[in-house]
Amino acid sequence: MIAVVLAVIVVAVVLLAFGIGSSVKIAREYQRIVLFRLGRLAGTRGPGLVIINPITDRTNMVDLREQYLEIPSQTAITRDNAPISIDFIIFYKVLDPQASVLAVQNFSGAALNIAATTLRSVVGDMPLDDVLSKREEMNASLRVRLDEVTERWGVKVTNVEVREVNPPPAVQEAMTRQMSAERTRRAAVTEAEGRKAAAILSAEGERQAAILAAEGSQKATVLAAEGERQAALLRAEGYSGGLGTILKVAQGLDPNTMLLQYLETLKQVGSSPSTKFVVPMELGNLLNGIRGIIPGAANTGAAAPKSDGATPEVRNVTNGTSPTAGPLEGSDAEL
Repeated sequence: MIAVVLAVIVVAVVLLAFGIGSSVKIAREYQRIVLFRLGRLAGTRGPGLVIINPITDRTNMVDLREQYLEIPSQTAITRDNAPISIDFIIFYKVLDPQASVLAVQNFSGAALNIAATTLRSVVGDMPLDDVLSKREEMNASLRVRLDEVTERWGVKVTNVEVREVNPPPAVQEAMTRQMSAERTRRAAVTEAEGRKAAAILSAEGERQAAILAAEGSQKATVLAAEGERQAALLRAEGYSGGLGTILKVAQGLDPNTMLLQYLETLKQVGSSPSTKFVVPMELGNLLNGIRGIIPGAANTGAAAPKSDGATPEVRNVTNGTSPTAGPLEGSDAEL
């Protein structure tokens, strides 16, 4: 009898412990409990300790943290009929725990299928070059379209990232050739630009050198002209000083000295290699002056010139003529 009572007590304790364990739920900070009582939505509980009736209540635990969903490789055809294989990742977050439980049975499966169909729709609107080069645009388009569908499920698609795009082998080979040709073109353009820059720098250097040479020549010409001007001024000052000195000396000389100097000048003119020279009109006056200063010149019996200052007769030995005044021809002319 005692054994039966002990067995009943143990069973009661186990049932009580099981009931207490089923009646107490603990929701963490990032979790929410969606409570159903007799099949009807009774609201959201949590975070913290939640007491429920294990007989009438049923619960669903919802995680509010951001999660990701890997979409396996999907084959899609671009707008220019190029088949490509793409796989990507979806990042999402539950905003409405009740809608995420009531609106969709299996969010992961539903998101996987809607992502595959959305990917084909987005890729079908883009050419192959845009799919390969415009990843950001494709990611943004996928995120917007997926978010429009998952919004009614209480889920927000925060980001979509395409991980890998695999075009067919023929397309990859063509892309390799295109890349090689593009690099060759860039190398040629870079080389041409380098030659152009070198030519421009060389021309600029030559222009600067020509400008410097011209400036140097101009300065040298200016300095030479300035030197010549100063030399001419000095020569003019010297001539002026010499003429002043001659004038001072000439003022103290008598007429006879001037006549002798005049004769000396005529002698030098006659001894020059020139075959033509001019006899001054005042030659008669000159001869009269000479006759006056030479002793005994009046007794030589030579014909005296007229007293009115007329030009004496000049005889040219070469042709026997006697012009009155003017140029005498020939190298052997006598007075």
